[in-house]
Amino acid sequence: MSIALAQLTDVSVTLNNIDIIKNINLTIQPGEQWAIVGKSGSGKTTLAQAISGRLFHGGSVTWHLPQHSHANRILLIEQQHHFKNRSNTSDFYYQQRYNSSDSEDTITVQEELQPLIDAAPNTNWIEQLHLTHVLQEPLIQLSNGENKRLQLAKALFLDPAVLIMDNPFVGLDVEGRQTLHRIIDSIAASGITIILITPPLDLPECITHVAVLENGKLMKAGERQDAAIATTSTAPTLPAEIINKLRSSGDSNHFDTAVKMVNVTIQYGEKVILNKINWEVKKGECWSISGPNGAGKSTLLSLVTADNPQAYANELYLFDKRRGSGESIWDIKRRIGFVSPELHLYFDRGTSCFDVIASGLFDTIGLFKIMTTQQKEQVQSWIALLQLQAVQHRPLFQLSLGQQRMVLLARALVKNPPLLILDEPCQGLDEEQISYFKLLIDQLCKTFNTTLLYVSHYSKDLPSCINNAVVLNNGNMEVRKI
Repeated sequence: MSIALAQLTDVSVTLNNIDIIKNINLTIQPGEQWAIVGKSGSGKTTLAQAISGRLFHGGSVTWHLPQHSHANRILLIEQQHHFKNRSNTSDFYYQQRYNSSDSEDTITVQEELQPLIDAAPNTNWIEQLHLTHVLQEPLIQLSNGENKRLQLAKALFLDPAVLIMDNPFVGLDVEGRQTLHRIIDSIAASGITIILITPPLDLPECITHVAVLENGKLMKAGERQDAAIATTSTAPTLPAEIINKLRSSGDSNHFDTAVKMVNVTIQYGEKVILNKINWEVKKGECWSISGPNGAGKSTLLSLVTADNPQAYANELYLFDKRRGSGESIWDIKRRIGFVSPELHLYFDRGTSCFDVIASGLFDTIGLFKIMTTQQKEQVQSWIALLQLQAVQHRPLFQLSLGQQRMVLLARALVKNPPLLILDEPCQGLDEEQISYFKLLIDQLCKTFNTTLLYVSHYSKDLPSCINNAVVLNNGNMEVRKI
């Protein structure tokens, strides 16, 4: 009988007196490639952190690894990348990626990888992961997808025996996901054991076994075809009484055109990010924004959210007023609800979910003002609407990715703004949460005539209210009617 590669015995994790995972027993044999699946909040990421030794746990995790030349035999690639700049600080603010002076203070991809390249001269991973063209880019200006590939390259240069990947496909476009599937298959074929945290519908061919978690418990574990997780769910419904209560909470906003760009061009040095963009968004229109990773979507949105200083060098109108005509950044932001894949990184790690949501009333990263009774009631309405009552007093960073995403969506919606900008809002949500959220957005846009800019790589994640589309590619824009 062969010796198991890994044996998990009664593995449990408790945080702040809350049981996150409970008595997990699992055996991983040599040659098996595993996926850990389950609904949002089921404990998948916590289990990955426990398996990799990143998190204190009860029970035991015993590895019997093959002889290996490197100390870092078990590597976990987490959701988000954290790095320091040349000033040796890691405290970044959201607008920093759009400021050229700040990008100059950030090391490049080449500098980040160079120590690893020197230690392991095989640079094939750079080419295979499509990183060659971004080697001279500052880390802070990488797209979400480019950052994913960089983290994978860093891990592979360390030549691990076991590679644990936490939702590596989140934020990748269709081509990027297909490419990463092939890369993961080739990694497994090279003899590295893969443990993948991912939705059940996004499994590479190499995955042989699946573990299904539910509420912190192991419900199924076995060969891929025998441990499928059900993806069907009941049709979601919205509480009408809360929607009706919120009718009176939105500001009366009078404008005809939310966004108008005339020959807008954004570039950093010789690199053109947006090239002569002409675009007009009328009040009440609902737009999807799509394009491959690095196409300029985040930069386009940064002009609308008043986070990009190059707006002043272009002909740009927001809410019928040209930028630079006397309005403040806060005049613009008070009319916008915004969420992005990176936004939660800028909150203090101890901030409660209630305070994160409430900060959306003031457009701040954190809550620094005393709220009125009416404002507290407004926050509670959105907490109820997004079904977050059970986690509202917990720190944001103790929640699963999907739960964090719902908190940030509540923050974007809490002031019922006339313009919603949702950048990959369904990242990390399970199918049931996605269905509920799409229904909520459809209802809000219909009830309040909300203008919507919605970025997603997945067409299935688009709410039905979308009636216009722009596609970005290499800084150029194509406008389509849906």
